[in-house]
Amino acid sequence: PRKYRLGMLDERIVPVGSKARKSKNPIGCLADRCKTGVPINMVWWNRVTENNLQTPNPSASEFIPKGGSTSRLSNVSQSSMSAFSQALFSHPSMGSPATAGLAPGMSLSAGSSPLHSPKITPHTSPAPRRRSHTPNPANYMVPTSASASVANAVSQPPSTGQVIQKETVGGTTYFYTDTTPAPLTGMVFPNYHIYHPAAPHVAYMQPKANAPSFFMADELRQELINRHLITMAQIDQADIPAVPAEVDSYHSLFPLEPLPPPNRIQKTSNFGYITSCYKAVNSKDDLPYCLRRIHGFRLVNTKCMVLVDMWKKIQHSNIVTLREVFTTKAFGEHSLVFAYDFHAGGETMMSRHFNDPSADSYFTKRKWGQHDGPLPRQHAGLLPESLIWAYIVQLSSALRTIHTAGLACRVMDPTKILVTGKTRLRVNCVGIFDVLTFDNSQNNPLALMAQFQQADLISLGKVVLALACNSLSGIQRENLQKAMELVTINYSSDLKNLILYLLTDQNRLRSVNDIMPMIGARFYTQLDAAQMRNDVIEEDLAKEVQNGRLFRLLAKLGTINERPEFQKDPTWSETGDRYLLKLFRDHLFHQVTEAGTPWIDLSHIISCLNKLDAGVPEKISLISRDEKSVLVVTYSDLKRCFENTFQELIAAANGQL
Repeated sequence: PRKYRLGMLDERIVPVGSKARKSKNPIGCLADRCKTGVPINMVWWNRVTENNLQTPNPSASEFIPKGGSTSRLSNVSQSSMSAFSQALFSHPSMGSPATAGLAPGMSLSAGSSPLHSPKITPHTSPAPRRRSHTPNPANYMVPTSASASVANAVSQPPSTGQVIQKETVGGTTYFYTDTTPAPLTGMVFPNYHIYHPAAPHVAYMQPKANAPSFFMADELRQELINRHLITMAQIDQADIPAVPAEVDSYHSLFPLEPLPPPNRIQKTSNFGYITSCYKAVNSKDDLPYCLRRIHGFRLVNTKCMVLVDMWKKIQHSNIVTLREVFTTKAFGEHSLVFAYDFHAGGETMMSRHFNDPSADSYFTKRKWGQHDGPLPRQHAGLLPESLIWAYIVQLSSALRTIHTAGLACRVMDPTKILVTGKTRLRVNCVGIFDVLTFDNSQNNPLALMAQFQQADLISLGKVVLALACNSLSGIQRENLQKAMELVTINYSSDLKNLILYLLTDQNRLRSVNDIMPMIGARFYTQLDAAQMRNDVIEEDLAKEVQNGRLFRLLAKLGTINERPEFQKDPTWSETGDRYLLKLFRDHLFHQVTEAGTPWIDLSHIISCLNKLDAGVPEKISLISRDEKSVLVVTYSDLKRCFENTFQELIAAANGQL
């Protein structure tokens, strides 16, 4: 990459090697060549980057289905369309779309490695983060007069508190303005790391009064541990020989679903093919991925690479990102494999909410001539409305991103929606239908996306209706009237209107943006809940942020203390600086009370380790084990002994001694 130098006073970025324009400022501009990294005042850098940022076009169309300019949809045949993509309420002026079958000559591409997959969606990527210096605590306590905006700091001459600094690096002289405010008189900050109490806005929202003060919540810790266990899970190859040891560039396969029988003939109702799912590790980046295998699918050509590349560019918080698609014969037959991001601990919406057979009793009793039971209510057989709206916001956000990219989801089904944590949703298996049903005879692979996008809205309506009834029986045609009565009695009119709008055929092309007025202010409720959740997690992170540093200190102390021999000297750990560190170890862990019982105090250990790491001038008394010697040293002396001794060990390990 080309190196640049930044003209501080005339606000220019000039490539190295080009002739710089002479500045009228008497201080002058930078030298003609930059030979090394330069510490640049970020105020000037931000001024340049702000001028280059592109702002979104407010007049641009945010949601226009590709190929959907006509009022009527073209007739298409598709035999394996899911039941979640057919309209339940028909508009009198619109006929139901016809179905179609798989055309021969389907194709797919052996996509590139996940390493080459885009990391962010081009249409929705945030603005580049501005570089900044490490924050200084004094910066947050300066007077208002000293906290001017970046633009004012650049356009105005340096004030009395700002000094033009001069620095020479590698023979090149740089001039920059030091905008770091001087600390106020009387400000005192600790010179070692300390643990602070919880922030008030988090402390008062804690649901449990006995929540741990120095460690993260047990519930969050257990969830993270479970995810780690699932991520590291492996199989015994001798017990499951049907799973190959390696597939393309992936190894350590672990089945995430029960494997289908070897001679199974029945195909799945979703894709029309037998499928299986595995967790695997990519040997190129050593990251875990989810592999979705399509059994017995043979590729013909790579024309559908266009759609695969479009899916790989989409990254959204409610969509499982597709990384690559490839073919393999590692399973003993032609197979098509889709590689997705792996989200440990996820379960399908089907298993989370529709795994109770008794939930269908309200719709099935009438079939057996029985009387209706008690009407289900919220929190007593039905899901709370707040949870349903949380799901609606996430699923509609995923559909909006997919439709804006000119694609269609086509897998809006409870069996293909992952639930992680309590309410986090992700749409899984995207792009599979686009490959399996790809028609080579179509000149434009996006020509039918408008129809598929309308089917996505119908599928979303069926998912919402099933959630509102807490039963998949509610979306059957014979139970629709009863299901809508249940929704009318238990939920708001906005939820009812949203379901009716999504499930009713319209004489115009609909958009997922049309349901935003029905969501209304509930969107802000979900945003507030997400931000409060972020505050809680940040507070838990703050409790653990120092643990890694303290562990490194203890690990270094452990390599020094009680070492039997070093450089053929058996008394090495008992002499010189090492003896001080041994006594400090006893001061940390081996203190006793007046009665001779062990004195256990975690705060004492943490406080002493923090002071050692910072090297504070505080003095402590170290007593030998025979209590005949007392050494008074400072933490700064101990830190010097500690660093010198550990560097001696490092030098010996590297063969430098």
